[in-house]
Amino acid sequence: MDTDLYDEFGNYIGPELPSDDDSDESSDQENDDDDREDEDEETTEKDNDTVEVSHAVVLHEDKKYYPSAVEVYGPDVETIVQEEDEQLLTEPIIKPASRRKFALVEQELPATTYDMEFLADQMDNSDLIRNVALIGNLHSGKSNFVDALFEQTHPELNKKVNDGGADMNYTDTLFTERERGVSIKSTPVTLVLPDSKGKSFLLNIFDTPGHVNFSDEVTAALRISDGVVVFIDAADGVMMNVERLLKHAVQEKLAITICINKIDRLILELKLPPTDAYYKLKHIIDEVNSLLSVYTEGEDDIIMSPLLGNVCFASAHYRFCFTLASFSKLYCDTFGGGVNYIEFAKRLWGDVYFNEKTRKFTKKAPLTTAPRSFVEFILEPMYKLFAQVVGDVDSTLPQVLDELGIYLTKSELNMNIHPLLRLVCKKFFGEFTGFVDMCVKHIPSPLVSAFNKIKYLYTGPFDSEIAESMIDCDSEGPLMIHTTKLFPSEDGTQFYAFGRIFSGTLHAGQNVRVLGEGYTLEDEEDSRISVVGRLWISEARYKVEVSRVPAGNWVLIEGVDEPIVKTSTITQVNGVEEVYIFRPLKFNTNSVIKIAVEPVNPSELPKMLDGLRKVNKSYPLVTTKVEDSGEHILLGTGELYLDCVLHDLRKMYSEIEIKVADPVVTFCETVVETSSLKCFAESPNKKNKLTMIAEPLEKGLAEDIESGKVQISWDKKRLGEFFQTKYDWDLLAARSIWAFGPDSFGPNILVDDTLPSEVDKLSLNSCKDFIVQGFQWGTREGPLCDEPIRNVKFKILDAVIGSDVIQRSGGQIIPTSRRVAYSAFLLAIPRLMEPYMFVEVQAPADCVSSIYTVLARRRGHVTQDAPIPGSPLYVIKAFIPAIDSFGFETDLRTHTQGQAFCLSVFHHWQIVPGDPLDKTIVIRPLESQPATHLAREFMIKTRRRKGLSEDVSIDKFFDDPMLLELARQDVMFNYPM
Repeated sequence: MDTDLYDEFGNYIGPELPSDDDSDESSDQENDDDDREDEDEETTEKDNDTVEVSHAVVLHEDKKYYPSAVEVYGPDVETIVQEEDEQLLTEPIIKPASRRKFALVEQELPATTYDMEFLADQMDNSDLIRNVALIGNLHSGKSNFVDALFEQTHPELNKKVNDGGADMNYTDTLFTERERGVSIKSTPVTLVLPDSKGKSFLLNIFDTPGHVNFSDEVTAALRISDGVVVFIDAADGVMMNVERLLKHAVQEKLAITICINKIDRLILELKLPPTDAYYKLKHIIDEVNSLLSVYTEGEDDIIMSPLLGNVCFASAHYRFCFTLASFSKLYCDTFGGGVNYIEFAKRLWGDVYFNEKTRKFTKKAPLTTAPRSFVEFILEPMYKLFAQVVGDVDSTLPQVLDELGIYLTKSELNMNIHPLLRLVCKKFFGEFTGFVDMCVKHIPSPLVSAFNKIKYLYTGPFDSEIAESMIDCDSEGPLMIHTTKLFPSEDGTQFYAFGRIFSGTLHAGQNVRVLGEGYTLEDEEDSRISVVGRLWISEARYKVEVSRVPAGNWVLIEGVDEPIVKTSTITQVNGVEEVYIFRPLKFNTNSVIKIAVEPVNPSELPKMLDGLRKVNKSYPLVTTKVEDSGEHILLGTGELYLDCVLHDLRKMYSEIEIKVADPVVTFCETVVETSSLKCFAESPNKKNKLTMIAEPLEKGLAEDIESGKVQISWDKKRLGEFFQTKYDWDLLAARSIWAFGPDSFGPNILVDDTLPSEVDKLSLNSCKDFIVQGFQWGTREGPLCDEPIRNVKFKILDAVIGSDVIQRSGGQIIPTSRRVAYSAFLLAIPRLMEPYMFVEVQAPADCVSSIYTVLARRRGHVTQDAPIPGSPLYVIKAFIPAIDSFGFETDLRTHTQGQAFCLSVFHHWQIVPGDPLDKTIVIRPLESQPATHLAREFMIKTRRRKGLSEDVSIDKFFDDPMLLELARQDVMFNYPM
């Protein structure tokens, strides 16, 4: 708007406009005006885009004002006639265009050390591709390491970092990640990197979050990777999340390598002597090997050793990374002498010593003070380099650098210590060829890993054309893509699907079939035909657009996100036989923290529902559901996780104010005894009768089912052998298992314990599916407070089934099966189970007593309390009930003046003390309850929150004949009638 024509209050102060009342104008003026109007009308007829205005107008900034009776404006001018009192004073007449941006994105492709066409050509050769996930504990340096790889391949970034000396965290693209200083999302990048021989390889690298709350992001990354590089902080050693991730990688059957990062901390922070630093590094590797031997459970042992080349050492902050081979190559390239660097590297680890007199390596120390070869040839030179840069910058450093062939300008020599040390290390160690060598040698290519990958992931038969094409990683075969993540666009308005192509070639603009997690050959509802939009290779802050992507590669796909909720299988529309889906993601933790959300303004409920749908897509493990009371529930892994979810819900996806209830936890229901009576229930038509009892499962069996060590899809013989050998079941019972519940990996079992002499097996088996559905429905929502049942075995003891098919329909059998399961459950001494968190706290020795105090207040108990080797810190491991863990971290930091650092993750379910059905217990509001009253309190408050009646009413679960039987048997129970 032209500011010269209006004062500060918006009043018009420009040249006077003629009005309709100016009748006293001279006839000549009127004629002139008429002529001008005629001209303007002609102009309007010529150009329909121009606008004619004679009253209040909004002037475009770049238009000049021409005072006349009629104003003519260009096509981009909007005219608004505003009536008085139509709009609120708080609302602007013209709202400014709001730019929604939640991530750092570069619009142009930056300069790289390789051509983008070369990168695209590399994608066609699966032998030169490695799909790698970088995993590790929080702040173990994964994002910094990827920064170093980006600097190596992006010269402009290299210059920018050299000038500033700061870490970029190039893969932390979300503004929330940069504000919090922690990675929240897994970020894939694709780089062309050379090995030590100068051969280029295409590395698809997934940078994953280290915080244990975001382990679902790691699971999504592992699913489409062929191997992992586990990052371990050299000073902290093997922490809780490293143990969990190692176990997860073994379960996913991935190749494992190790990067011991931050070895600069041993020198600059812990100030360990070189020999002690060697022992520290060796201790870390030994600890990893002992964990791997436990997790592999007698299968092919995985051994980590620098001698094998699957361990590298790095300092991502100071930009260097080496293996024994790459360090020995430094010596050979510098001094020559015809030494074979591979053979030299084999003598640089373990109890190997160099004898200066004989010039030979021996396993026996020539002198008692002689250092090991690793200390002498690797650690001591590195210590000296650090000492020179940190200690003698002005006096001797230039001379030392000249001897090493490192030449710096005067301005570089005048840099601060940290940027200077980074620059010197970068020039001394060179490129990250050791890391590339390790990945190439120890992580298989997509072609080599395809068989094991497909065997583990694909749910269909392996003798089909599709499976054979995937095993061959055939770019000419039928299209099969497995997407595991959805990435939001920078403005949060749409999603891009990210996945791996297992066979075929994906083209932009291609028609594809998107199969969801609920798709089966019998029920094809969860499938849709979509058109692929653009295709990209992800590079964190920028994307490289490509027209096609062959098998073995990762790809970011536009236009197919609408039917996808979590993961999907994408295949071609025509010309393929029966297609099965890839398995849904299997997480190493559970969502046990629960919050209820509602919009501040009830009319904005549709916006919130749309936001919840989008949040559900964005986070792999988040679960959204609606309770019977109408509450909208979000389930997550921890406080930080749900905090990030709520931020995205409020800011990115719904843009409304949202109220959040106090966090609670999910519970489970279980039994501790066998049912006191055989419980029966009749169907509504009185033609069917089922008899059941409930009893607890053997210890550890529920965990085996959930982890997939035993699967209901196995044949009867294999299933029977597992239960017979491991849990001492008799063979008949083991082969009579009908189902797990509430799903195929549910921690409850339904067993057919009927005898053919007593029951018509043919009729019973005809109703098997209906009985299983009722059992699974019942175990999904237990009778105590609508929470899942856990650790219970239901046995069918007797069954009377109607003779006609119509008499034993699903409408008759399913609710009957559920009701009899509930009655058997209630007569087997039911109990509540609550989730327990495993907590790991790092703190100085003088804070340990405070940590015990905080844990004791929250029903926590310590399991281990030990010093971290080679460090002044202690590590305390403990269990704490999830319901008492809210605010634990804040409480802990308050009591230790911020010196303690903790991470917590769901570990196991434990029975809550007390009887939830004991009516003698009175729950008084705002009073803490003794331990024996907790189960009753949790049950009543959960039922109130869900809108259920305050106590369990058995009328719904016991038939009249069953109640009479109870009275006849004189069974005492505390249920209200």
